[in-house]
Amino acid sequence: MQQARFVGFGTVLNTLTVITGSLIGLAAGSSLPEPVRDVAVYGIGLIVIGIGIQMFLKTKNALIVIAAICIGGAIGAVIGLDSGIEALSEWARTVVGGDGDFNQGFVTASVLFCIGPITLIGCLQDALERKTDLLNIKSMLDGVSSIFLAGAFGFGVLLSAFFVLIFQGILTFLAKLLQKYASDEALMTEATATGGVLMMCTGLAIAQIRDFSTVLFLPALFIAPVIVRTAEWWQNRKKVELSTPESS
Repeated sequence: MQQARFVGFGTVLNTLTVITGSLIGLAAGSSLPEPVRDVAVYGIGLIVIGIGIQMFLKTKNALIVIAAICIGGAIGAVIGLDSGIEALSEWARTVVGGDGDFNQGFVTASVLFCIGPITLIGCLQDALERKTDLLNIKSMLDGVSSIFLAGAFGFGVLLSAFFVLIFQGILTFLAKLLQKYASDEALMTEATATGGVLMMCTGLAIAQIRDFSTVLFLPALFIAPVIVRTAEWWQNRKKVELSTPESS
């Protein structure tokens, strides 16, 4: 495939597809019958749940994911992460205007569009190899999803495009630093599995099966790699102790 014209092209394309899809959804949302909108959103929610389950099943050690979710959720609750995101979303709603579903649309779409291995790997490929294959696929999926999400949740989904731009832009900028972590299979496996749990929470909320404060668990994405590294360090230490003969 031909190289991208500039570093970050994939992220710009992704942002534009979310904006385009959201505008289409906002324009068509009012003309679509409510049952049609509901079925489409429920369908997206169920698909997201399925993707989340698939991601979680890649784990090699479920205890790492459990620990990451519990510790990450506790950290998120202590620092008031959900309140902070809610306040940011509410501020944006008062500035640009929006209905009661604005906050839910912004948070749901932002989490959905930015969590998952395709986001990290795609941004790394964009920055280091100037290839946008993965981000092209992601752009198409996010664009289609944003049509139905915007039709259901309104203007907040459109604003999530700027969160995509900032978040993926940061990943692209830090590509060289993150490259060694992305190439660590054990680390990426557990981080992906942890992200799968967050995807399931998001899917349950989209399908209105259960309302989870998914943002509370976002720190788990950073805790999982720490646990993996700690477990590796502990195992190496035990091996050294076992291989070192005891002094008489």
